[in-house]
Amino acid sequence: MTARQRKFVGVLALLALIAVYAMLAVSLGDMLLPEGLFWLHLIYYAVTGLLWAVPAGLLIRWMQRPDEKL
Repeated sequence: MTARQRKFVGVLALLALIAVYAMLAVSLGDMLLPEGLFWLHLIYYAVTGLLWAVPAGLLIRWMQRPDEKL
């Protein structure tokens, strides 16, 4: 796969990752967190808001790999 193809696939995967991750994080937070505890919501959404960067970073690293020479 060329770098150009990896970048195209990676962008689509990144968009899907962000959409699915956001829906899962909000749904899980809504199910698990009790109502009225603002500080708990703040911590949960701060952590989950930063956690998506780990798989996104790995995906971006894969996208940026140079083409292999044959």
